[in-house]
Amino acid sequence: MLRLRRAEPDMRIELMPLIDVIFLILTFFIYAMVLMVRVDMVPVPLESYASGESPEPDPAIAVTLRLDGSIYVGQDDTGLNGMLDAIKASQAENPELVIYLAVEAGEGSTDRGPLLTSVWDRLNRAGIDIKLVGQPSGEQSP
Repeated sequence: MLRLRRAEPDMRIELMPLIDVIFLILTFFIYAMVLMVRVDMVPVPLESYASGESPEPDPAIAVTLRLDGSIYVGQDDTGLNGMLDAIKASQAENPELVIYLAVEAGEGSTDRGPLLTSVWDRLNRAGIDIKLVGQPSGEQSP
């Protein structure tokens, strides 16, 4: 019986798939590093001036609608009827006063929608400029 020998194939390492994988991994790491750096603003060194002074914060007071439907002006529970008097008394002391309207986060026992529109309407009719207070859209309430 005749025995046929086959020649053993030469072992080769293919470099093209290896290069493709290396570039894929390199691309992934470069892209990951770009996403890790968060640039919100460009740092700018500020000049200091002899005439410069620190900014003073505007005086402010908050009108707060609580979960139970109570209305606070500053730290005082004034209710809907006493709200305008408390704000006008505060504005008489300081005419530059900024009024913020804040609604406590959460679900309470009282429907605060009509209460909010009533507060807004009363303050608007009295000619009081109102600023709303809230969270940035990306944050969740606790």
